[in-house]
Amino acid sequence: MDNVLIRYQHVELSIEENIILQNVTFEQHKGEFLYIIGKVGSGKSTLLKTLYCEKPVDKGEAFIFDYNLKKIKRKQIPLLRRKIGIVFQDFQLLTDRTVYSNLEFVLKATGWKGKRIIDDRIKDVLDQVGMGTKGYKMPHELSGGEQQRIVIARALLNSPEIILADEPTGNLDLESGNKIVQLLHDICENGTAVIMTTHNYQLVQNFPAKVKKCENGQLCDCEI
Repeated sequence: MDNVLIRYQHVELSIEENIILQNVTFEQHKGEFLYIIGKVGSGKSTLLKTLYCEKPVDKGEAFIFDYNLKKIKRKQIPLLRRKIGIVFQDFQLLTDRTVYSNLEFVLKATGWKGKRIIDDRIKDVLDQVGMGTKGYKMPHELSGGEQQRIVIARALLNSPEIILADEPTGNLDLESGNKIVQLLHDICENGTAVIMTTHNYQLVQNFPAKVKKCENGQLCDCEI
């Protein structure tokens, strides 16, 4: 059980009293890649948001690391989120500052101190995503695929145990999307668990891994 990072049992999720998903039961293990597929509005993003406490768990048992998501205290949420890297579809980069400054902002906000230590960490994550020469660029000077690589670098800053990638290829062309999914698989092979939502079944076929599907208010095992 030591390598179980997430455990949901009979979880129910609602938005404004409308049940979105019910009887959600799954485990996520260290170094495991999981796709959550399904149509737009099927509950994929809502499920991810419960993992970093953006949405509450209504019923059932929900644990991530050592946190009980039904009982987690508000002051514990920032500590939980430092163990999770989040990759958004729409990047959410700060457009008024460089790539380096975007990453520096996150490190300082999460307690990193010392210019050399911060510089070294930023260099490490940019190199890891193949963007080592782009630190001086502004976000608008980068392609969509390059911006998403920066978002992944940002997600890696605090060496998370889990990366949650919510439709990370949704705004990218096919070639860029393939490269991003390959990068996420490479990160997973180095020991970081990845949960990626998508409605692009072709990507799942191109880069096989465990798959679950949100459909008819349920989270079901699925083969593509």
